[in-house]
Amino acid sequence: MEDQPRTGPRRRLQYVDPLRNPRNAPVRQRNLRGWILLLCSALLPGSAQSVLGARRRARLSLTITLGSWALLLGLALWSLFSRRLLLGFGTNPVLIAVLMVWVVIAAANWVLCMLDTVRRIRLVSLGRRTRGGLLAAALVMVLVVCGGTVWGTSMLNSQRALISDVFANGRGVKPVDGRYNIALFGSDAGKGRTGVRPDSLSVVSIDAKTGKSVVIGVPRNLENVPFPDGSEMKKAYPNGFNCGDECLINAVYQAGEQHKKLFSGDVPAGVQATEQALQGVTGLPIQYYAMIDLKGFQQLIDAMGGITLTSKVRVPISSKVNPATGRHGKPLGWIEPGENIHLDGRSALWYARSREFASDYARMVRQRCVQEAMLKQMDPTTLIGRFQDIAKAAPNVVSTDIPEGQVNMFVDLALKAKSQKMDRLNLTPPLITPSRPDIGKIHSLVGDAIAQAESDAQSAGSPLNARPDAYEALAPAGSGQAAAAAPAGAQDVRAASTSSTGKQKDDASICSVS
Repeated sequence: MEDQPRTGPRRRLQYVDPLRNPRNAPVRQRNLRGWILLLCSALLPGSAQSVLGARRRARLSLTITLGSWALLLGLALWSLFSRRLLLGFGTNPVLIAVLMVWVVIAAANWVLCMLDTVRRIRLVSLGRRTRGGLLAAALVMVLVVCGGTVWGTSMLNSQRALISDVFANGRGVKPVDGRYNIALFGSDAGKGRTGVRPDSLSVVSIDAKTGKSVVIGVPRNLENVPFPDGSEMKKAYPNGFNCGDECLINAVYQAGEQHKKLFSGDVPAGVQATEQALQGVTGLPIQYYAMIDLKGFQQLIDAMGGITLTSKVRVPISSKVNPATGRHGKPLGWIEPGENIHLDGRSALWYARSREFASDYARMVRQRCVQEAMLKQMDPTTLIGRFQDIAKAAPNVVSTDIPEGQVNMFVDLALKAKSQKMDRLNLTPPLITPSRPDIGKIHSLVGDAIAQAESDAQSAGSPLNARPDAYEALAPAGSGQAAAAAPAGAQDVRAASTSSTGKQKDDASICSVS
């Protein structure tokens, strides 16, 4: 008997696409679909739209997304091959502005794709628990991306403004004999002020490859300063700056301002004159300068959150000068010695500048300790956490003629220098007599100091073998009048400046930075 054919309506097989057509899929599959699409949209904005068939919209979103990932990958690879090139990207105001625009575009693309993905998931088709969790996750991610974009663009804008405000325009210069020599001034007057007399003077000589640095401290009361042949100040003072006790090296700035017509360029005449004086004293060609306004210095220290150093001396916080006697009154307070003491902006400024009951040379050491503390404690954590405050304070504190195009190079050298010990040569008594300096001897000492530093850089990891008579030199105590006026506690400062035999002691007898 043959089988009879079946009669009646046939059932139509329904195809269930769990991604594009999940209506007939079980709730469990719809929930899983929602999380997968959300994750895809978070990692690759535009991918969810592409999967769901919105190809035209997905094309633009994926182009922006893939461009962003390519940029990040390119920067990562760039950093592996050349840190200096990567720093160049981060210190170029034009590139920073372009990056800011791209960050905003990429963030807007991400947020729009995320919101569109949530719409296409159709929350009403999900289980109640999944519905609330997925919506909460999407909103949290949107808030994080929006907040991160605002923070990131603000940081980038601060970086762009910092580079533009602090550094100069123009082309950079090449190193001389493989080194950059930068004149560093500490002054009570910033941009546009008159009556400048640098409070501290030094030359930082940096190896252009290794970053190995030598700091040459020049006392502000150095007399009979020569000027290099062919310089503007040589024309005004052919026999050097030798008019007696009034012609100290820190007065060269004002002398240069009085002869403005001899100078050209955007750098102040006083700065150029002082650079020429430092060049004559050290025998080193000075390529750039950096001036720190000590009145704004306090703001920068506070922006960093203070500094930490070890002090072996007691430093007074002085009162105002009595116009009748020309002397300070009773100290308003003291910065007590101790291990790893923390100084805020006001205390750090007094620690660096206080002259009472101590020689200028001891004060030079304290100033260098403050500078070293700033350099060592300007770490990535401090920069990221306080960058906005630091960037806001820096233009009011630092002026320089280092061009924008070489900022990346000097940042790279600073990072190299940070990991090495910085050599010091102080042109102070008894090594050098400020009123009758032996310029030939100074040139020889500077040459020996740089040769020693280069030798140390070549033998990486070897201890420094600096000659005790050439490095870390300090002066004897101040005048007898200052000593007689010193109250109890001031003896610590004088004792640290000189031993019982009148010979100089090293910097660690005054302060150090760990």
